Amino acid sequence: MNWLLVVVGAMVGAPLRYLTDRAVQARHDSVFPWGTFTVNVVGCLVLGLLTGAVTAGAASSRLQLLLGTGLCGALTTYSTFSYETLRLTENGARLFAVANVVMSVAAGLGAAFAGAALARAVWG
Repeated sequence: MNWLLVVVGAMVGAPLRYLTDRAVQARHDSVFPWGTFTVNVVGCLVLGLLTGAVTAGAASSRLQLLLGTGLCGALTTYSTFSYETLRLTENGARLFAVANVVMSVAAGLGAAFAGAALARAVWG
């Protein structure tokens, strides 16, 4: 049953990732990969919130499989982040590449901590 929860979550997360990426990127006339940045930061926030909820006993391990492993696993993407950073470097946009790395790590960690803190405030 656990694998089915992961599959169902991923079936929602993958198209959500694609649609969100396209919608965000269409609104920005920039070489910076705002779509990937957005899905990764949102995924970190959701995962932080979910982890905090599970730790507080407000969410089950099944919900963690569905949303954390399945949805967030398919929504977020380290490989695309890496590829887009490499592409920026190869195209001479080194400042954007560095900004992508620094902003993605800082915002992702910040979002995960914020999600966990919010969970503690609500269910702690």
